[in-house]
Amino acid sequence: PERGHWVYTGTCCRLDHRGKTAGGRPVITERGFVSTRQGLGALREQLHAESLRRGLGQAASALVIGDGAVWLWRLADDRFPQARQRLDFYHAVQHLAVVGRALFGEDKVKLKAWLKPLVQQLKNQSAIKVIRQLEAALVGLKDKSAVATVTREVNYFHEHEARMDYRAGARRGEPIGSGPA
Repeated sequence: PERGHWVYTGTCCRLDHRGKTAGGRPVITERGFVSTRQGLGALREQLHAESLRRGLGQAASALVIGDGAVWLWRLADDRFPQARQRLDFYHAVQHLAVVGRALFGEDKVKLKAWLKPLVQQLKNQSAIKVIRQLEAALVGLKDKSAVATVTREVNYFHEHEARMDYRAGARRGEPIGSGPA
């Protein structure tokens, strides 16, 4: 092609198709993939069809994991309305790191010291506690760029708060991200 094209992809698997290697590394033993350059409508149809082929029609429950893209959650609401929705944990951590860089710049020691407990809290406790800490970080900020960045990320976390109950998902034996673990 003379110009670039968006390629939309999706993947699906049954939760009982997750396992571990002899060395303990998490793996997915069977996974379906779909890919299209024909836009979101085509992706929605292909992903739904592949999910049905992989047993969605007989599943007692379903889980959709994705990043923060609005179109993804609209697709999930349309084709998988009964599914639980989870923001990929590792994607959420990337957004926390954006806040940390806005607060601490290139000071990696301060960033790491600030980020580590928030990541653990997000994973093992409550997203709302993390959001409150991000809101508190806004209070003393003077730099307009940092204020804009942290405000944007706080709004992002508020938007996805219901999708970030990683502790409950882990209790159910579900993955917290799009990888095999």
